[in-house]
Amino acid sequence: MLLGHNGAGKTTTISMLTGLLPPTSGDAIVYDSLDRPMSVNKDLHLVRKSLGICPQHDVLYPDLTVQEHLVLFAIVKGVRGSDEIDSAVNKQIRAIRLEKKRHTAAKALSGGQRRRLSVAIAMVGDSEVVLLDEPSSGLDPASRRVTWDMLRQSKKDRAIVLTTHFMDEADALGDRIAILGH
Repeated sequence: MLLGHNGAGKTTTISMLTGLLPPTSGDAIVYDSLDRPMSVNKDLHLVRKSLGICPQHDVLYPDLTVQEHLVLFAIVKGVRGSDEIDSAVNKQIRAIRLEKKRHTAAKALSGGQRRRLSVAIAMVGDSEVVLLDEPSSGLDPASRRVTWDMLRQSKKDRAIVLTTHFMDEADALGDRIAILGH
């Protein structure tokens, strides 16, 4: 959990961990399911295979439905076989409670529904490492609760790094909390 105010460096940290920004120094080591160390600097292509990310701003295809987004990203993350893809997609749709919106295009979803879809995209395919940049930003209290419940249930067997401005969110979800000042 990375807790900090605007401008503290939370998004920059996520950007360096995903390779969107090069670090000026240092490295981060990610361990895969076989406990093999992978360097973000040297093995980024391997790190990305086990990575799920939810950026700070939703990046969705406006004409794709909830289900189509999740199918697409399940395939990109290496889920194979129609039964496995269906299972992974259904698991995420249930987790974010968008069963009634399964066939709705992203452009017709509310802001909170789009945000929950972005979190589900990061989780689909059982990514081992998930980076969530302010996943509850802009959510109403009910949607925030749904997202928190999903994250609590998804913590097993994966590492989740979440950024937030809110101490209550850090306290509710974080096993370890790092506070960034700048």
